Formats: sequence, structure tokens, C-alpha cells
Amino acid sequence: MDYLQKREMILKGKMSKVILTLSLPIMLNNFIHTIYNLTDTFFVSKIPGNAVAGIQFIWPLIFLMSSLGMGMAIATSSIIAQYIGAHQQDKARKTAGQTISFLFILSLILGVLGYLASPWIIRTMGGTGALYDNAYDYLSIMFLGLPTTFMMFTYNAIKQGQGDTISPLIIATLSVCINIILDPIFIFVLDMGVIGAAVATVISTGVFAFYGIATTFSSKQSLKIEWSDLKFDKEILSKIINIGLPSSTGQATTAFGFTILNVFLVSFGEVTLTAFAVGNRISSLIMMPAMGIGSALATIVGQNLGADNVLRAKQAVKSSAMLSTVFLVVGGLMMLPFTEWIVGAFSSDPAVIASGTTYLNMIIYSIPLMGFFQILVGVFQGSGHTVSAMILMMGRLWALRIPMVYGLSKLEGFGPNSIWNAMIISNLIICLVGFGIYLTGKWQTKTINKKKSILEEVMV
Repeated sequence: MDYLQKREMILKGKMSKVILTLSLPIMLNNFIHTIYNLTDTFFVSKIPGNAVAGIQFIWPLIFLMSSLGMGMAIATSSIIAQYIGAHQQDKARKTAGQTISFLFILSLILGVLGYLASPWIIRTMGGTGALYDNAYDYLSIMFLGLPTTFMMFTYNAIKQGQGDTISPLIIATLSVCINIILDPIFIFVLDMGVIGAAVATVISTGVFAFYGIATTFSSKQSLKIEWSDLKFDKEILSKIINIGLPSSTGQATTAFGFTILNVFLVSFGEVTLTAFAVGNRISSLIMMPAMGIGSALATIVGQNLGADNVLRAKQAVKSSAMLSTVFLVVGGLMMLPFTEWIVGAFSSDPAVIASGTTYLNMIIYSIPLMGFFQILVGVFQGSGHTVSAMILMMGRLWALRIPMVYGLSKLEGFGPNSIWNAMIISNLIICLVGFGIYLTGKWQTKTINKKKSILEEVMV
């Protein structure tokens, strides 16, 4: 099915079918990426010592270095979706080409700077001893491999904006299969340890990311990118940055917020940090349906706003919220009886198992809140109103969660359970804030018609 057929389905098809058709491949893609993370966590956990804590310690930094690429990719997907909805295919194609050039150059610069700054960053965060060694080994390689990550973001964004969620799934599946094969080879056979896990990830991501980008230039593509589209175009590039910058800021501050959160978690002990690492990776499995639906919703909202069909965009939001809640409740209830056994598969430490199980149980009981959060973010990103999405992402951590956890870390008698409660409360409050923003209706204005960009306003 080419992008024109997908456009027809998105604009006129039965809404529940549209959502499921687009979101199921994204759910599977998210599952694949979760397996990616779990694969590294699983094999690294078999290395003598608590190497997992080192990876978790700098994981928010990996998210931080990726945040700018993620934000620009989100903007690309939104712009392409709206242009396709408005039947402006040439501009959609040009947007894709601009993103490829821009993010490749940006990733090279950020990767080198990050690699050089890695030792200072980890020491500033308080990493010492084995924690520092494991964190540096993993982070330095991931910085050097940043172009592979950015190109994967770019490929996914180009395809998702067209309503094609199958192709990214195929690429991700092939990539994770290679990673599963390479991880034990590099970590154990070649005795590279934590470095081996990072190298395996970079190679498996890079091979298929650049292959995916190459296919977008194929004559077999209905929205074929031309080499001339790679030449920088001020107007389109400015639009990408204008929409992408707030999203990148939201992603970056979220990543930095989790970095600060990790510093506070260390004050509760390494057991708490490890329990948080394992619990988060497992809970992400339950979150896959909501994340998939939220991502699909962004495309549906984008194309329908591009076609000036606001009522259908609002219908998509309601249907997505209902489907997300059903998936999350059912998934959570299925996992609930086995939480201790699941956590135990990633750690043999009784203290980590106990703390991780408690955390995971609490997350499951409150999991619908994260579903609503993903839906609201999907609406604002798909419509191009990324400032609203930024408010939600920043507010949840910086205005709510971090102050709560910081306060608890300074009080006597408050253990890890109080931290888990603070996380749940922050999710509840930010969902209420997001719903209030949604009710204002400002997200219903499409952004491809805006004349001024952030760059132009600065120049003025």
C-alpha cells in the first residue's frame, strides 16, 4: 500500500481500524526496541559485578544525546503528514531530504563532542570506581555511534509521516536479531565486556539504519527522495527546526531530568538504582500499546489537520484513548501475578528483586495514566504544537517528580516506596494539566501554514 492509499485510509477509513492498522506495527517496533534494551541488560547482567548499574547510571545521558535527533524526527513526521494530507507531495519529499542532511551532520558534531566530554560528565554525576568504568565504556562508544541512531530516527520519521509503519518494523526486527547474535559474541567470546554490548548495538543499528535511508532514494518508492532534496533549503529547514526545537527541548530536559533523578536514586543505594533500571525496562513492555497508539495518533492527527478535517482528528483522539486504556489494563493484569519472577530473571540479588517487584506492581496499578500521557503527547506532536508536548514532558519531571524525590531524599525514614509514589503522583497531575491544554483547542490549528520560524524571528 503506497502513501496515497494510506492517506485515503487515514482520512476516510473506519477509525478503530485505522488506529490499529497503524499502531500494531509500531507496537511491535516498540517491542523490538525493548528487546534491544533488554538484550543488553540481560547479557551485561551476566558480567561479574553490578555492570547493569553502570549502564542505568548513564542511560539518561544516552537519551539526552539522542533527544535533539528525536525532536527533529518528530517534527519531520508531523510536517510530512500534514503536507501529505494537504496534497503537497513535493514539500513532503523535500522535508525528508532536509532532515537526512541536517541530522547526519548534527550527529557527527554531537558525537565527537560527547565522546570527548564523557569522562568529565560521568565524574560530575558522581560516578566512581567500577560504576565509572562501566558507564564510560558504554557511553563513549554510544557517542561515537550517534550517526547510526540519528539515521534510524530519520528513516522512521519519513515512513511514519507517510503512514507506513510496516517498513520501520522490518528494519527494527532485522536490527535486533543481529544485536542478539552480536551481544554474546562481543561481550563474552571476544571478552570485551560492557564495551562489547555498546559496539554490538552500534553495528546492528548502523547497518540497517543506513540501508533504510538508502531505500528512500529508490525508484520503487512512491515518495522518492531526489539527491537535490539533500541541498539545504532555508524555508523548509527553518520549519523543521521551528517545530522540532520545542520537542527536542522537551526530550532533552526529560533526559537530563532522569539523569538528576538517578543522582538522587544513588543516595538511596545501588539496590534502588538497579531496581529502578530493571523495573523500567520491564514496565516498558506493558507500555508498548499506548506508545504505539500515541505514535499512530500523531500521524492520523497530522494528516487530518492537513486536510482540514478537525472533527475526524478529534474522533481519533477519543478512540485512541479508549483503545489505549483497554490494552494497558489487560496487559497489566496479565503481568501482575508474575512480577517477582520477571524481575528475578534480571537480578539474583534478593534486595533488588524485592524493591523492583514493589516498584513494578505500583507502576502496573497506575499504568493507565501513562497511556493518557502518551495520547496527549501524540496529539500535540502530530499537530505540530510541540510546545504543549514540551510543557508536559518538562513539567512531569522538573515541576513535579524531581522536587518530590529531592525532598524525600532529605528526610529520614523515607525509602524507595516513597520514590515510586512520587512518580505516580507526578503522572496523575501532568495528565490533568495536559487534558486542560487539549480542551483549549489550540492544537487544532495546522502548523504547515505558519510563515515565521524561530530562526526568522531571531534574525529579525
